[in-house]
Amino acid sequence: MKSPQVALGTFFVCTFQKSYNVSKLYVTIAFAGKMFNLECLICERFMWIYVLIFLLIFILACVGVIYHDTHNFVVRYYDVTTDKLDKDFTFVLLSDLHGYVFGQDNDRLIKAINDISPDAVLCAGDMFTAHPIDGEIRYQAGLNVLTSLAAKFPVYAGNGNHEHKIKTFTGEFGNLFDRYRSKLNKAGVITLEDESVVIPNTNIRITGLDLEHDYFRKVVKKEMDDDCIPRHVGHSDSNYFQVLIAHNPQYFPNYAKWGADLTVSGHVHGGIIRLPILGGVISPAIALFPKYDGGKFVIGNKTMILSRGLGTHSIHVRMFNPGEVVVIKVHA
Repeated sequence: MKSPQVALGTFFVCTFQKSYNVSKLYVTIAFAGKMFNLECLICERFMWIYVLIFLLIFILACVGVIYHDTHNFVVRYYDVTTDKLDKDFTFVLLSDLHGYVFGQDNDRLIKAINDISPDAVLCAGDMFTAHPIDGEIRYQAGLNVLTSLAAKFPVYAGNGNHEHKIKTFTGEFGNLFDRYRSKLNKAGVITLEDESVVIPNTNIRITGLDLEHDYFRKVVKKEMDDDCIPRHVGHSDSNYFQVLIAHNPQYFPNYAKWGADLTVSGHVHGGIIRLPILGGVISPAIALFPKYDGGKFVIGNKTMILSRGLGTHSIHVRMFNPGEVVVIKVHA
């Protein structure tokens, strides 16, 4: 004889089976599970579509920024103070044009500098690229900019590693550098190759340092001894506000130690791609996140203004890093 509890349980089971078809319930659950899996599959596919759309928009945005930054420039201002001058003096600093053209015959670039109306223009080198294109070195764009400016302002030009290359490797380039320099000088540009001049009616002395090609080698930096700069240009003169045009900024501590009150440099192209906080990503020497990538740097009472340049070469990319015309206001 069954106990009352067992009998009651049997009654409920039988009642449930009669009232609800269990097999149909299983089918319903299985169908719901398949529908859920199908919805998940659809969600995953749509998610990948969203990811691809986002990547496409990101890539297009990057291409747009790169195109903009490689075809445009900005004007940036820096201030330097000295007790060696009686009145303020304004320089415009150009570097690393690498044959780029902004407007017809660089009229946009020349107009921007004319509008600034500086007391003098400094060129830190690499106005062209020492790589033949269709069998020739295209130096005309840089030549045109400097000679046009020399018609209105004193222009002092130092060499970068590309000028130094065609100057040194005459077997490959012949007398191209001599012809280039001659055209600059005829237009009134003062070229400084391990030479110094004093700007008339001022207490400003400008020196152009022309370092050997080995000081621009990639990956492993060549160390510079204390006698290197004096061997090239002699000693600085502390009676003057001493400006040093030195293309490679890596040696700023050496320039400051030599006695340069103001060093102007280029070469690094702003690090090619610039990231927030981190700054420039890579230098021409294949150094990641270079210490000297662009802007103003100070050691003691010595200052370096490092131009991010105007053009590119080899890696034709500028991202969040447009070319720049630098204005340096030296305050007495």
